[in-house]
Amino acid sequence: MNKEKIIAALKGCGLKVTPQRIAVFDAVINLNNHPTAENVTDYIKLNHPNIATGTVYKTLETLVRCGIINKVKTDADIMRYDAITEKHHHLYCAESERIEDFVDLKLDKMLETYLNEKKIPNFQIEDIKLQIVGRFTDKTKNKRQKI
Repeated sequence: MNKEKIIAALKGCGLKVTPQRIAVFDAVINLNNHPTAENVTDYIKLNHPNIATGTVYKTLETLVRCGIINKVKTDADIMRYDAITEKHHHLYCAESERIEDFVDLKLDKMLETYLNEKKIPNFQIEDIKLQIVGRFTDKTKNKRQKI
């Protein structure tokens, strides 16, 4: 995503466009590996050493609250961030802490149909997100799995 699209996304949420917000959003996009706040901070410090760590954390929360990025929590309770907001699931390896995106439209439809038929009392489903826990057998990182 280029700088103009980042600015448009910020404005689209009604956020003031600041260099800090641009830098944080750009970091989450460019890291492309479901980074932690610490990963984002380290990345930003390379080019923007004056942006405070607290600013990074606050900006991440603001971007999540506005729906520009999503939080992904691991089994180890580590908070990670995802710049892909389109519907998808995650493949998670607890051994390596590696997370990859997983898109499967057939699975989405099956889950939606199943849960609609269950008619869970006093509960309205708004979204379904799976975190599939397993172990990666390859050494390749950060591929978007699509089936």
